[in-house]
Amino acid sequence: MAKATDTRSASTAGQARSAAETEEIRVALVTRLTELQAEYDHALSEITELSRERLADSAGDDQADTGTKTFEREQEITLANNLLERITQVERAIDRLGAGNYGWCERCGNQIPVERLAAFPSATLCVSCKQLEERR
Repeated sequence: MAKATDTRSASTAGQARSAAETEEIRVALVTRLTELQAEYDHALSEITELSRERLADSAGDDQADTGTKTFEREQEITLANNLLERITQVERAIDRLGAGNYGWCERCGNQIPVERLAAFPSATLCVSCKQLEERR
């Protein structure tokens, strides 16, 4: 089975981005990656610090206190994991940009609307394919 990106290369050669547009997108993605990485690093340091504080301050805790601390720790870890997923998405978008596949749907091979990329720069699916995926 041919990849969607293989099928578009011959038919859309005239629609390629200019080098300036590609560089502008790359700079925006790298900037976003840097921001997310800083946010992730900060979240990890906060988790570490709060874990230390909780260990030192756990004397006399009852089950409710322990449950509350566990719930809060799990929330913090979930937020950090979400940041890590967003970092991965942006890294993947940068890789796709370098390979010339950025802005093209991975499933159907159609161009992803500029509006969608502006709202979600690391999008890999067009609106139609994303809707189909979410219905499953």
